[in-house]
Amino acid sequence: MRVLAIDASLRNTGVAIVETNGSKMRALYFGVIHNASSLRSSACLVAIRDRLAELIRAHEPDCCALESVIYVQSHKTAISLGAARGAAILAAAEKGLPVFEYAPTRIKQAAVGRGGAAKNQVAFMVRASLGLTETPGADEADALAIGMTHLRSQEAARLGVPGGAQI
Repeated sequence: MRVLAIDASLRNTGVAIVETNGSKMRALYFGVIHNASSLRSSACLVAIRDRLAELIRAHEPDCCALESVIYVQSHKTAISLGAARGAAILAAAEKGLPVFEYAPTRIKQAAVGRGGAAKNQVAFMVRASLGLTETPGADEADALAIGMTHLRSQEAARLGVPGGAQI
C-alpha cells in the first residue's frame, strides 16, 4: 500500500509518500510545499493543489492521509489551516483517492509511543523507523508520521485489532 500523507498549512505544507510491502515501511518521497509570504492566500491554495496533483501522478498512491482539524487559538489561523486542508483534500478527491484523517495525538502516539511528544521527538523516531540518513524537518517529519500512522492503522484493521482504520 502506498499513501500520500499531508501536513497541511498555507505557507509550508509537509508532504510524504510512504509505502509498505509486508511489515517494512519506506519513504519514497518527502518534502515541503513552500509558499512565499508575498503570495496571496488564494494563490497558495492553487499551488498546494497543483503540487499534490503532480505528486499523485508521479507516485500513484492508493489513498491520502491528513492530520484532522486541530485546536488553534486564532480564528485567522483556523481559517487558513482549513483552507489549506481543503486544497489538499480536493487534490486527492479529484484523483479518486480515499481520504483518511488522524488526530494529532494519535499520530504522535504511532510515531513516538506517546501522544504528547515534541516535534523533535517525532522527527527523530520517523528517521529511525524509516531508516532515513538525515532527520527530516518538522513539516516533513509530521507528514511522514501521518503516513506511518495510516499504514499501521490499516495493518491493525486488517488483523482485526479494535480501533484500526478511521475515516
